[in-house]
Formats: sequence, C-alpha cells, structure tokens
Amino acid sequence: MNFLKPSIVTRNNFFIRVCFSAIYALLVCHLALAQPVGNTASVKTASKFPNKTVKIIVSYPPGGSTDIVARILFQQISESTGQQFIIENRAGAGGNIGAELVAHSPPDGYTLLIATTAHAINMSLFKQLGYDIQRDFVPVSLLTQGPLVLVANPKFAASSVHELIALAKGGTPISFASSGNGQSTHLSAELFNSMAGIKMQHIPYKGSAPALSDVMAGQVEVMFDTTLSAMPFIKAGKLKALGVTGSQRSQAAPEIPTIAESGLSGYEVFAWNGVLAPAGTPKAVIAQLNEEIKKAMLNPSLREKFSAQGFAGIGNSPEQFSSFLKDEVEKWSKTVKASGATVD
Repeated sequence: MNFLKPSIVTRNNFFIRVCFSAIYALLVCHLALAQPVGNTASVKTASKFPNKTVKIIVSYPPGGSTDIVARILFQQISESTGQQFIIENRAGAGGNIGAELVAHSPPDGYTLLIATTAHAINMSLFKQLGYDIQRDFVPVSLLTQGPLVLVANPKFAASSVHELIALAKGGTPISFASSGNGQSTHLSAELFNSMAGIKMQHIPYKGSAPALSDVMAGQVEVMFDTTLSAMPFIKAGKLKALGVTGSQRSQAAPEIPTIAESGLSGYEVFAWNGVLAPAGTPKAVIAQLNEEIKKAMLNPSLREKFSAQGFAGIGNSPEQFSSFLKDEVEKWSKTVKASGATVD
C-alpha cells in the first residue's frame, strides 16, 4: 500500500490549494464590492463640513444683541447646509467664560465663538485670562458692525446729551447700566465720563437684556447699548434715545443725533460681532464656514433685519477679520489705559 501514499499526499495538497484559491477569490470580490467604484459622492459627503451639529457659543444671556445676531445668521446657515447650528449661551465674566470654553474645545469647527468688542477689550482689561483672543483662535469672519445708542428711562429729566451732561455737572446723581464689567457698553460710558468731565455711577449686569430691563423700570437712569437690542424698545416708547455713538446718524433711526453733534465733539464708538474658531482648526473648515457666512450675508432679507436695527452686515475674509481684530485690541488697550477702567 506504500505506493499509494504519494498520490494521496498530492491529492491533499491539490485540495488545500483549491480551497485557499477560492477563499482568496471571495475576499477579493468582497473588497471590490465594498469600494465606491463609480460613486464618489458618498465619500465627498462624508468628508464635507459640516456633517453634524455645530455649537455656537454666545458669551451673553439670550435676548441681547450678540444673541440676536447669532440666531438670525445661523438659522439662515442651518437652512443652507441642512445641518443644525445650535446657540448655547454661556454668560459671565465679561464674555470670558464662553471664550475660554471655545479656546479649549477640539479644533474641528464644531464649536465656535461669537466674538464681540468686549473680547478685544478684555485683553487689556483683565490681568489674567484663560485665553488669548489672537493666539488661541482663528478668525472666520466679521459679521456685523454698528454704533451704540445712549438710552434713558422715559421719565428721566434729561432728553438730550447736552441736558444729561448739565445734570451731572450740576450734582444730580446719575447711574448707568452695562452688560458687564469691561463690555463696550461699560467703556463707552467711561469714555463719555472722561470726555464730558462727569462721573456717572456704573451698575454692571450679566448681559444687555437684564440691564435694559432695569433702565426701563427706572432702577438705573441711562445705558449705552447696541441699536440692535435697544431700537425695539425705543420705538415702543419704553426707552428714549439721547444720541448714537457713530460718526454719522444711524440709518435705522436718522432722527437720533450723534453724541458728537450733541455737545461732545470727537466721541465715537462702534460695536461688532464676529466668528472665531479654536486655533488649529483646519483651513478647509475655516474656508467652508467663511463661504457659508458670506453667502448668508448676501441674502437681502437678512441684511435688512440687521440694517433695520442699526447694524451693517459684513462677511469678510479671515485675513481681513484678523487685521481688524488686531486693530481693535490695540485701540481698546489705549482706551482702557486712558479711562482708568478696572474690573473686580
């Protein structure tokens, strides 16, 4: 029977080779079927930004100008992209809580900050910050820019900037509300104090909405706020406007004189909002976000909503916003130093 052994071994080897060949062929077919041959759309869709919910951090309570801008804009972008852009309000510490949260978020574009004038101010106002607005962020786009408006309780004795200054100089105690220590609403008044040679008492709040509410209730006499959040109350007669902070009258309310033309020559302040992403966010993601913002800003309805409240819709390049941000940090550093403003 020994003469049969070579034949048996040969047949066994042949059988094993056939089995391995079949298994290998099946694996090749499986892998081939798994490849998106002739259909690369699914691959592009998976890599396209955004492909999940994007979180927008607003460093102030709901109802303020920054919150309003964010909700108007990102509702439009959400409809355009088919993805959710949710607004998350993280108020406190003059906008620093929200900014620090985003600065330490993953740099993937899915957590963004609505930066404001206050974030540029904070760089010189606070001695210790958990972030650097230029080092820890990547600019995406400037969103809006516009003047503030000086408003007062309707029953307040002064109905103009000239009358306000006269009351203060005459010894009448006057307090002003702000959306928080170091905010543009705070330093605008401190600059006003300095240039007018008066001293109004500062009453800080955690956001624009509660501050305006107390002015309307008569708890505080006056406030500098954005036209976006103040104009509805001015039109409703719940606040009276004394002047706007721009170099020219606001298109939203041309009947309101500028503070400069009302007795305080040279006074000028603007508020702005922009989008920042954590440093290290891929350039392709920044470019996609910038493209969506610019596209939204071309919508006449959206621009009209901003314009009606005294804000101009911008939508510029990351490079332009970066240059703007640098100038703002430098400008407010000088203002903080000159006014002597401090925070607790």
